[in-house]
Amino acid sequence: MKRKVISAIAILALLCATAEVLYSWGFFAHRRINRLAVFTLPTGMINFYKSHIEYVTQNAVAADRRRYAFDEEAPRHYIDIDYYGNHPFDSMPRGWKAAVEKYTEDTLLAYGIVPWHVAKVTGWLTQAFRDGNLDKILSHSVDLGHYIGDAHVPLHTTLNYNGQLTNQKGIHGFWESRLPELFSDEYDYFVGKAVYIENPLFFAWDVVEKSAMAKDSVLLFEAALNEKFAKDLKYGYEERGQKTVRVYSVEYSREYHEMMNGMIERRMRGAIHAIGCLWYTAWVNAGKPDLESLTDKEMSKELKKQLKEEERMWRTGKIKGRVHEQ
Repeated sequence: MKRKVISAIAILALLCATAEVLYSWGFFAHRRINRLAVFTLPTGMINFYKSHIEYVTQNAVAADRRRYAFDEEAPRHYIDIDYYGNHPFDSMPRGWKAAVEKYTEDTLLAYGIVPWHVAKVTGWLTQAFRDGNLDKILSHSVDLGHYIGDAHVPLHTTLNYNGQLTNQKGIHGFWESRLPELFSDEYDYFVGKAVYIENPLFFAWDVVEKSAMAKDSVLLFEAALNEKFAKDLKYGYEERGQKTVRVYSVEYSREYHEMMNGMIERRMRGAIHAIGCLWYTAWVNAGKPDLESLTDKEMSKELKKQLKEEERMWRTGKIKGRVHEQ
């Protein structure tokens, strides 16, 4: 019996280690981004968010975990804007109804809806503030942080999201997970205070457009480095939990990071500020409700139960939608 228990624990640890390697800005980066966004907030908000900062940090990846449970979750994290032609930002309607009329809802869902979903969740958060609903304020805050964070990633704006079309498979996890884990302690995270966003939908589209403009550099620089870098030095091995995994070597990572010339730092800084701005915008639109009564309140048993169930599905289930592991 003791041996079976030890084996079960080992398997669980392996699942955790494996899953943590796969994800979006990386679990590490999403959590750091959400946490630092708290410090952009003004008086009237910051005490509330600081009192719940561990929730905001640890559940920054809740939206990724839901991809193991719900088919509809995946397209909320990206938009393959290059599917819509060579000049997609000139032809794509910004409004949802107009985009549906032009391309059909099935097409939009097939190629991603992140800018529209950012605007939708901002609206949900506004209503949660109006209602004084702690559970919804917390859950919509972390989800909004996740989605606008994903919109800052260049590879979330292209059909070639993992370099699979250019023989660069693995670049997704390399750019948004491996590099921040290695180098983000060197970044400057002073991004200033949150400001009010007049139109969250247009703001989200602006973020997506800037990310898409950086996509070619992300892919072309790595392809160029791969051509000149010694093949036997490109990868190394590290311990993740109880598993040895192949990773891009520190040497290869550092040279590519330098080629990016601060791009990853800029996109992380942008994500931090954008999250604070959208949280602040939702609060202002709700009439700046007093959050002090919610500062020391705990989330409900129902929300705790929901989070545990989502975590169980993440640990034991199979991801729905695209996969971009290294």
